[in-house]
Amino acid sequence: MRRDAGLDVTVYLVGAGPGDPGLLTRRGAELLACADVVVHDRLGTASLLTLAREGAQLVDVGKAPGRAAMNQDQINATLVEHGRSGACVVRLKGGDPFVFGRGGEEAEALRAAGVGFEVVPGITSAIAAPAYAGIPVTHRGLATHVTIVTGHEDPAKGHSDVNWEALARGGGTLVILMGAGRIADIAARLQAGGLPAGTPAAAIRWGTTAQHFTIRTTLGEVAGAGIESPSAIVVGAVAGLELEWFERRPLLGRRVVVTRAREQASALRTRLETLGADVIELPAIRVEAIPIALPPLEHYQWLVFTSANGVRHLFDHGLAPAGLDARALHGLRIACIGPGTARELAARGINADLVPPRFVAESLLDAFPSATTNAARVLLARAEIARDVLPDGLGALGYEVDVLPVYRTVPAQPSAGDLEAVRAGAVDAVTFTSSSTVEHFVDLVGDFHVERADSPWGRETQSSGGGVAILSIGPITSQTARAKGLRVDAEADPHDIDGLVAAVLDVLSATPRQ
Repeated sequence: MRRDAGLDVTVYLVGAGPGDPGLLTRRGAELLACADVVVHDRLGTASLLTLAREGAQLVDVGKAPGRAAMNQDQINATLVEHGRSGACVVRLKGGDPFVFGRGGEEAEALRAAGVGFEVVPGITSAIAAPAYAGIPVTHRGLATHVTIVTGHEDPAKGHSDVNWEALARGGGTLVILMGAGRIADIAARLQAGGLPAGTPAAAIRWGTTAQHFTIRTTLGEVAGAGIESPSAIVVGAVAGLELEWFERRPLLGRRVVVTRAREQASALRTRLETLGADVIELPAIRVEAIPIALPPLEHYQWLVFTSANGVRHLFDHGLAPAGLDARALHGLRIACIGPGTARELAARGINADLVPPRFVAESLLDAFPSATTNAARVLLARAEIARDVLPDGLGALGYEVDVLPVYRTVPAQPSAGDLEAVRAGAVDAVTFTSSSTVEHFVDLVGDFHVERADSPWGRETQSSGGGVAILSIGPITSQTARAKGLRVDAEADPHDIDGLVAAVLDVLSATPRQ
């Protein structure tokens, strides 16, 4: 539980930003990582919940058209209740808490109840969504000021506080939030106030996210432009600027599934998100440490690692309680399958003596020297269950081989919503980084037969998911996928994360977005 020393603060009103998880502030991330309770909205927060510490209570108070998990009074009461309990509470709000976020009302309720709070500002969609669409809300010669206004006022008031005709005469840039449902009336009133029908307008839907989409039109045509919620609507000369950059990302609008264990998925996820993809983490496995009884290392000539997991778990658990000291490897030669494994080793100050040109066991055996003495021994640090290719092959080269299991993979349970999206085929691609991810994915998802009439591949219903592309990191993983009835559309070359990302790009770039 986190509470700031010397301050009676239990509730933190944190702005989550508009949707891109990279726009969360450092302070917000720190608080999420140690919160006991996270009370979160529907929009702009889902991808950030993975930053919450394990065991934190997640309370969904999101509102959607026609549905509210809680009304505002109930949200206020929830914050007060948890705040009074002494728990560290993060109220995670899309955008900025104090820009049409009703954070002021929540702060008032907390103050009235005597509960200490802190406000952590967030980036508002009124600024970020236009920026991601390449629209600066102020620009020399076009707009010296910007007005942010809500298009959805409290219906209980019975009147409007927004004088749209006056705003039309005010000049500058107008950014309208929550106005999609009333845009026809708003546009008519702005024109009645003197704003020309030809004034540029733009609506940015799901701004800053992988579903980001921009409609460019004019004030006179905006009512029939098909604008839907949630959209930030920009009216003014700056909306005519086309400085787009985000929409040039090659995977924007594509949904890619990462089946890697959650603790390993960040590098692949980050690479794909940087290219614009909407990434679903569907961890088919999780990696579990095995207690290690480390044999005397001076008895071996070679130490072989088959994965970065093997490196991590041997060093972290090889000699309790502090883990393995690199000095214990003095005199050993070390071989790694793949650059990722070698990088994990190098991060601990150790360079591998042998990394094969292809990142499979067979290639390592081709490059491995034959034993020079009858007593030559190899210690093989690997998963509890793995192929026998390496121990058998090293034995054929004249070595005595001791297999040291340092970790195991076990099934993971992803979120029900993500699992249903994959089962329904509502994704563009699924990536596999090991045979175990394939096996557990098939067990998890079940019969992966999806008929999609809108498939960009133009294929019949097949066990690989119709229009869903299947991508594998290497030949062994591909072999396992095919054995499980999946059609592999592409294989990484080289057989690492960089190669897998390149394969995703090649396959999805070859087909038009739906």
